[in-house]
Amino acid sequence: MEIVYVYLKKRSEFGKQCNFSERQAELNIDISPNPELAALYVERNPVDTGIQCSASMSEHEANTERFEMESCGVNHVEGGWPKDVNPQELEQTIRFRKKVEKDEIYINAVMQLGSIMEHCIKQNNAIDIYEEYFDDEEAVEVTEEAPSAKTINVFRDPQEIKRTATHLSWHPDGNRKLAVAYSCLKFQRAPMSMNYDSYIWDLENPNRPEIALKPLSPLVTLEYNPKDSHVLLGGCYNGQIACWDTRKGSLVAELSTIEFSHRDPVYGTIWLQSKTGTECFSASTDGQVMWWDIRKISEPTEVVIMDISRKEQLENALGAISLEFESTLPTKFMVGTEQGIVISCNRKAKTQAEKIVCTFYGHHGPIYALQRNPFYPKNFLTVGDWTARIWSEDSRESSIMWTKYHMAYLSDGAWSPVRPAVFFTTKMDGTLDIWDLVFKQCDPALSLKVCDDPLFCLRVQDNGCLIACGSELGTTTLLEVSSSLSTLQRNEKNIASSIFERETRREKILEARHREMRLKEKGKAEGKEDDRKEEGAALDHDELVGKAEEEFFEVIFSELKRKEAEALKKKPKPREKSSIKVEAEEEVEENVGEEEEAGGIIGIDAVEDMSEEAGEEQEDVPT
Repeated sequence: MEIVYVYLKKRSEFGKQCNFSERQAELNIDISPNPELAALYVERNPVDTGIQCSASMSEHEANTERFEMESCGVNHVEGGWPKDVNPQELEQTIRFRKKVEKDEIYINAVMQLGSIMEHCIKQNNAIDIYEEYFDDEEAVEVTEEAPSAKTINVFRDPQEIKRTATHLSWHPDGNRKLAVAYSCLKFQRAPMSMNYDSYIWDLENPNRPEIALKPLSPLVTLEYNPKDSHVLLGGCYNGQIACWDTRKGSLVAELSTIEFSHRDPVYGTIWLQSKTGTECFSASTDGQVMWWDIRKISEPTEVVIMDISRKEQLENALGAISLEFESTLPTKFMVGTEQGIVISCNRKAKTQAEKIVCTFYGHHGPIYALQRNPFYPKNFLTVGDWTARIWSEDSRESSIMWTKYHMAYLSDGAWSPVRPAVFFTTKMDGTLDIWDLVFKQCDPALSLKVCDDPLFCLRVQDNGCLIACGSELGTTTLLEVSSSLSTLQRNEKNIASSIFERETRREKILEARHREMRLKEKGKAEGKEDDRKEEGAALDHDELVGKAEEEFFEVIFSELKRKEAEALKKKPKPREKSSIKVEAEEEVEENVGEEEEAGGIIGIDAVEDMSEEAGEEQEDVPT
């Protein structure tokens, strides 16, 4: 095929025409050498001359045109039906099928194609070309390489006033980009001229960020949407929730209203695994966990107050620092608080009080990291104060494993996405610790000094090879770990499972023993209280008996005095007291004293009889 290109320009637009002709060479000038000119020059001996053996190269940059992608929809309509048959009507389609099936052409075509199809089916039954012979066995590489890590890139905050790298997020497609949130967490000590921008970095270009995100307030958290890599969710220092679409530029695409947002900085944001991919939830130190839909982000769809007393009072709520949500457990989420308590919640509960399921106590300060094990979601990791702890949902009173108390404060931690027994922690002295529970449990398998500044955040790539660490001065260091730390070892899953189960059983035994000891101590304390009550009751009984006796004898003596007074009024007053009466009174007093000493009681009738006898004897005596 002849290729013809048609020029549409006029001849006058081509420029002046060039006319070439062939002729002999001509000598225009010939300058002969002049020996007299040699006196004007000085001979240089020796002469040093540099010679480059390689060919000279030049470098040029060319910006190719970007490939633009568009999303197009295809509307599929069922075809193959005649015009007079409506495919939506079931009766018409059945009637048409019966009519076609009775046609001889249709029967012959089915018979011809049936033999070919039967041959193919027999081939498939004979040999399964898609069979995987070793599908049950996992491909495990055994490496004896010592654990190591090396720095491959450093991303520095381009602003003059350095800010803390507070949060990191990997790009979900390919992990070739890294989003970094920059903020100053020192309350009311941020410089007035501080820039609020956060950046998305390309791993191949550490000199300049790819995109700058421009929020209205500094970002504390920043997360990529796992379903749409162009959408990012950010939690601001002023409590608002912001959303970006990188296809639309650097400005905020959606922003929550200030009156329905958090009252404190947003320290945790997580995307939910929903059908739309637009649902998320956030946590703040104001004690609230809020659910959002970025399609209508003006106000939250649901709010949970972190009040462990279940009174739903915001003033008693615990400040939330970290969040955890596992897609395999869609109704559960966990919150790490400023007070060192982990709160396990159930989103589908009917009331606010029922949404708080249980609590885990173990840290002395804020819980900066909270993450479930990707292989065993029942076990989760917490990082706070000077230790990192591993918990089991079956043991609520204590963690099943924990690290030693370090000299420096721990700031963040994360599990390895490829190895169930490996996790990472960062410290305020700029050290990254890599723990391998299969290798050793008392000390980290590898401790690496990343920088001199305190490390604030940590994020592991999905393949487990790259680790990003953010520092106080905004420097993000990219580390590559050795294959021994990023490759699943032989039988590691079974070993890690046995370790977690063994430690869980041990903690359950210790909990049962402590529970028995507490019950015994409680029983002893209750027994001592009962003895004290019995002693007090006995003392009270003796006092009551004594008071009753005193009151009884007072009644007796008062009655005696009254009767004596009445007897004296009836009889004339004698000059001298009868000796018999004196003896009778003395005898009565002696008997009363003896009865009092013996703890007995003298009856009133007996005293009256004695008085009457004394009176009769007195009457018989002449005056």
